[in-house]
Amino acid sequence: MGTPLHRTLADELRARIRGGALGVGELLPSEAELCREFAASRGPVRQALAALRDEGLIGGGQGRRAVVLDAVPAQPFESFLSFTRRAELTGHVPGQRLHEIALRHPSPAVAAALQLEPEDYAVQLVRLRLLDDRPAMLERMTYVEKVGRPLLEADLNAGSIYALLTAHGVDLHSARHTFDAVAADELDARLLEVAVGHPLLRERRLTRTSAGEALEWSEDRYRPDVATVTITNLRSGRGGFARE
Repeated sequence: MGTPLHRTLADELRARIRGGALGVGELLPSEAELCREFAASRGPVRQALAALRDEGLIGGGQGRRAVVLDAVPAQPFESFLSFTRRAELTGHVPGQRLHEIALRHPSPAVAAALQLEPEDYAVQLVRLRLLDDRPAMLERMTYVEKVGRPLLEADLNAGSIYALLTAHGVDLHSARHTFDAVAADELDARLLEVAVGHPLLRERRLTRTSAGEALEWSEDRYRPDVATVTITNLRSGRGGFARE
């Protein structure tokens, strides 16, 4: 079964926006023009445009031509957690190289974040993430033992850890993200191919279940010249903010 036409249309328009063929502030072709170009009815065209609106790439509607608002799509919670999905959404080819994985006692700070006792074990790994075969991010991840044990036997060079955990029924419900800048240490420098002291974008993340149980503590360090992070906050109907 082939790819639905509306997804093909959305992918093509997304690629044009990301590649600069449709710049921020420019009008998209009209629905009628898109129907002619892609030999499509209005249904698939409108579905494709709705998808791009949901991602924050375009605005307009109600009889007005769509206009490009951004070149980077906003991401739902699952995609924000997954480097793999995030890369695919932004038109890059993701990759990964496992550096190490072990069952060990985490540091006191990480143990405290995960609400572990000093004698508790956790699964810790270091993995290099790639965009189009270029080093982009180095992740240091710690999982409570019951969650992380399947990772010890898995092929972590095959794709998304979050997809693997979800397939094992892990309840990935919420995450708290903290961003700042740090200088590259020797491991960062060697694997990310930068100089020691080079500025890196750091994301620290604590992921919890729907019951509030801490599952994962991660510290990810990005090369700022290769990878960027965009966050869109929307006011929810209850007056709070939801990460998209």
